[in-house]
Amino acid sequence: MRVSIVHDYLVQGIRGAERCLLDMHACFPDAPIFTLLYDPERMGPPWRDLDVRTSWLQCLPGALRLYQRLYLLMPLAVESLRVGPCDVVLSSSSAWAKNLRPPAGALHICYCYTPARFLWHWRQEYVRSLRLSAPLRLLVRASLPVLQSWDWRGSGRVHAFLAISRTVQERIERYYCRKSEVVYPPVDTDRFVPDGAGPDDYLLVVSTLNPYKRVDLAIEACNRLGVPLKVVGDGPEFERLAARAGPTVEMLGKVSEDRLAGLYACCRGFLMPQEEDFGIASVEAQATGRPVVAYAAGGALETVVDGRTGLFFYEQTADALVDTLRRFDSTSFSVEACRENALRFSRERFQGELRETVVRLWRRWEKGERGPLI
Repeated sequence: MRVSIVHDYLVQGIRGAERCLLDMHACFPDAPIFTLLYDPERMGPPWRDLDVRTSWLQCLPGALRLYQRLYLLMPLAVESLRVGPCDVVLSSSSAWAKNLRPPAGALHICYCYTPARFLWHWRQEYVRSLRLSAPLRLLVRASLPVLQSWDWRGSGRVHAFLAISRTVQERIERYYCRKSEVVYPPVDTDRFVPDGAGPDDYLLVVSTLNPYKRVDLAIEACNRLGVPLKVVGDGPEFERLAARAGPTVEMLGKVSEDRLAGLYACCRGFLMPQEEDFGIASVEAQATGRPVVAYAAGGALETVVDGRTGLFFYEQTADALVDTLRRFDSTSFSVEACRENALRFSRERFQGELRETVVRLWRRWEKGERGPLI
């Protein structure tokens, strides 16, 4: 079975989707990886031995730095990607890759992180978050319905959708009118382990600093309570959030994998104030034995067990988070229960489940089944 993998782009460093892509490639180590843009310096050593092939966008001056401004060119670029003859195209997509035109006769399976949030469920918030002049913001607003229509049509080229969570499964059905199977993404439960030293007194956030991540709620709540908070991650909101951080809040930016594991293992609790598609960071925290305080929506409902591995708050406000933190006692959660819950999402489980699912669908395709397979 010849497999080709297609990913949106590889320019942001190694985050949740990129870690998932590495495990996906481990299932099919001979598969080339096709992507719109690839920045080997930013992606680092794990990628340099892989067969990564890019679109014509790679040749545009400044494309790696200005990739977000190229969104009107990305539909043309992904549709013009030439994936050579293969049996299965496995797209790894939160926006663009699933819309490629697969080779004749190939089965196209999309591992979907979410339908593009800036086109569907987060469209209005996305436009409001852009730091653009009024005319450019109007241009973006006018372009989104056109891109949404293109995205809906492109979803019809997928023969089978795999969703990272039931939350994403529901979005795929709502926006694309398609069924899907859930295959939870991998968490490195071998790297993130309890250290046996017991927790320190700080709370922890690990997140890309985008507006929808709502890290502002965690900062405001900890400012009010005078509780130590460490924020790991960077992104367009870094400066704004740093300006709001009080004396008990540390903005750490990016940290090494080893330091991140130590921060997880020694925190009093992990905060997830956003609605996540899945929430890998919160599972990493649980793998080290630490409980989670999470907004009760999205992937948290599938990855956190309320009262056993964490606590939920039910309104996405600083007031609700403050009230929950006041009754949060990390000593009432066992390290063993948190880790046991995280082990449901191990890398080994993901690789076995993904490989079995792809082979099963391909065998049906070989027997002549066409159209949606799920």
